[in-house]
Amino acid sequence: MRIILAPMEGLVDAPIRETLTRVGGIDRCVTEFIRVTRGMLPARVFYKYAPELHNQSLTEAGTPVAVQLLGSDPYQMACHGAKAAELGATQVDINFGCPAKTVNKHKGGCVLMREPELMHQIVAAVRQAVPANVPVTAKMRLGYDDRSMGVACAQALEAAGAEEIVIHARSKVDGYRPPAYWEEIARAREAVNTHIIANGEIWTVADYWRCREVSGCDDVMIGRGLIARPDLARQIRASQQGVAVTDMTWAEAVGLVREYATVLQGWLEDRYVTGRIKQWLNFLRQGFAEAEAIWPEARKIRQVAPMMACLDSGIAYSGTALAG
Repeated sequence: MRIILAPMEGLVDAPIRETLTRVGGIDRCVTEFIRVTRGMLPARVFYKYAPELHNQSLTEAGTPVAVQLLGSDPYQMACHGAKAAELGATQVDINFGCPAKTVNKHKGGCVLMREPELMHQIVAAVRQAVPANVPVTAKMRLGYDDRSMGVACAQALEAAGAEEIVIHARSKVDGYRPPAYWEEIARAREAVNTHIIANGEIWTVADYWRCREVSGCDDVMIGRGLIARPDLARQIRASQQGVAVTDMTWAEAVGLVREYATVLQGWLEDRYVTGRIKQWLNFLRQGFAEAEAIWPEARKIRQVAPMMACLDSGIAYSGTALAG
């Protein structure tokens, strides 16, 4: 009954992984994808996306982190999978799920679901190149143009040697619009013996249990829901154990954002730091009324200190609301 933090390109970076795994409840993380094209990428690129390679592929909280690759050339993907393992990756994941137009245009991500044979070639090449003790896994959607390719692509990945497959319960065309088609994950799961992990539209503890019931999957991957409610995995874990835990307060959430901003300030200019904070805050609006209240002001801020003051004003808002 594992809970895995999803790779969200441009948002779930190493500092976010550190922050969320400290909160608790997360069993594994996956890096943002490393784009593989032509020529061998230097080690510094792997370390940029996966600094956890310096720590036995673990966050400081001890949560394992998989290195994710994205590309369409089996040979190059194999070379980069082997390099990741050489640098210390304990799991190599392959991205067949990214719906971004720029990625798909360059034959990466979800567009490969139009070609199950190529997906098979990529995974088989990586599996052959990576040491046997390092799992090779994959993440996909239910299809590109529609949701008809889930079974065929899952079977292709299984035949190629993928140890686990995460299935996001939508097609590329569906994007991120509700609903998630968890019942289609069940169809793919029933067609293969490879372990399937369900992903998509899990925002609450109730969503988690419904997803498990409909998909038939024991394990789930959560992205946006964990960004919106940083304690969601902890809440789910408590529900599994039949115990109650207190919901995270806005003040606690602000503390996490402060920690995140402090780390980012070590290597980014203020305007980029506030940009990352805004991305997170935009999701927090779905989990906290305080975030929604300060959003109109926060979205205009470009410096870190005023942004922190704005976040703190949400704490004052919360106190006022409770006092009322």
